[in-house]
Amino acid sequence: MKALVCITPGSFEYKDMEKPEVPENYTLLKIKRVGICGTDLHAYEGTQPFFNYPRILGHELAAEIVETQPGNGFSIGEAVTISPYFYCGKCIACRSGKPNCCAAINVCGVHIDGGMREYLAVPTYSLIHGEGLSYDELALVEPLAIGAHGVRRAAVEQGEYVLVIGAGPIGLGTMEFARIAGGHVIALDINEQRLQFCKDKLGVAHTINALSDDVAGQLKTITNGDMPTVVIDCTGNLRAINNAFQYMAHGARFVLIGLQKNEIAFSHPEFHKREGTLMSSRNATSQDFEHVVASMKKGFVNPTNYITHRVSFGEVKDNFASWLDPKNGVIKAMVEMDK
Repeated sequence: MKALVCITPGSFEYKDMEKPEVPENYTLLKIKRVGICGTDLHAYEGTQPFFNYPRILGHELAAEIVETQPGNGFSIGEAVTISPYFYCGKCIACRSGKPNCCAAINVCGVHIDGGMREYLAVPTYSLIHGEGLSYDELALVEPLAIGAHGVRRAAVEQGEYVLVIGAGPIGLGTMEFARIAGGHVIALDINEQRLQFCKDKLGVAHTINALSDDVAGQLKTITNGDMPTVVIDCTGNLRAINNAFQYMAHGARFVLIGLQKNEIAFSHPEFHKREGTLMSSRNATSQDFEHVVASMKKGFVNPTNYITHRVSFGEVKDNFASWLDPKNGVIKAMVEMDK
């Protein structure tokens, strides 16, 4: 089979590999779609934490089941996606129902080789039923689940003002699920094209360019002087994260979905007087995947809005670097493995 390997930052090679073996309690998938994630782009740049080379990228997957054990609830030929967070089942996180932050987690396409290849064997517990969704839709379940998990961590309530920082694919999904939870969404980004997308495609009423004057003042106006009670960072940008502490209302929750490599710095007195809550949001759980699939089926989310670029598997190497350039307007690039 063919696979695309990220050899070093900035370097891809197509390689011939053996079709994977299928151990007990594993399922063999024929990959149909691979969504390109910020994690993949950061890996190519050499800026992704918890990453080693060489690596086969790809964890936003849609696939067809080729081989699986009988009696597990899945059938050969079924369209599925996967939860790409392979967990140990034994650590404190797993025992507490939080396999998304397993102490020994292996994220497919990050810690171990992913789905940018013709066939992939995965633990059967990671399979998610397709429920009649298209391959394009199924490949977008995982990034949307990241946002859904962050919103669930924030415990967004009806009528709250929710500031989402970063209008990339994860941020857009976070906005969607904050809206579904009943929040009044405010989008903050430096890219006017992305902010316009938030208005046109997602119906976000309030957008702010982070480079404009007095962001805090604009937030105060939008929230009737209160400031947002939920702040969610989806940028992984240190400056954006540090700045966001000043955007919190008293009693607010600040959730970090985005990840960066350095130390966060903020004023303890300012944070303390607000009785602020700071939390991270890592990956997603089966509950979040189910919520996303159900929301897609009900028409609450139209994931195909996000697909701006589409290539065949053989074209990925020549096109990948261009997806890093904001001028190209990439929101979600989709790789069609069967063309």
